[in-house]
Amino acid sequence: MTSALDSIPSAAFVATGLVGGYGVASTTKNRPLGGAVLAACGVLAGRQWARHGVATTAGLSALYIAAFAGSHPLAKKMGAWPSVFTVTGAAAARRTSRPMPPRPRAVA
Repeated sequence: MTSALDSIPSAAFVATGLVGGYGVASTTKNRPLGGAVLAACGVLAGRQWARHGVATTAGLSALYIAAFAGSHPLAKKMGAWPSVFTVTGAAAARRTSRPMPPRPRAVA
């Protein structure tokens, strides 16, 4: 079963999760709420990655988590927003720098 969300590139979910999660946490002063945005976008991206196998899903999930974790020490050096934009650009670029393997065809 396909939904409208399936047509959105997973890189858009990655960017929304990282930038939106920080934006929500920063604006509301509610870190768990920002974490919920980060997690929800990660789940949506993960749904798309899962169609391409366990290795792809694990690798891209690790990249998403590493970008989130890496933004914290980077923020001490360059500031919060520049850090978030830097790791988001790196994570989204990595996702789009090489094509995903073709989706397996459904057996009729």
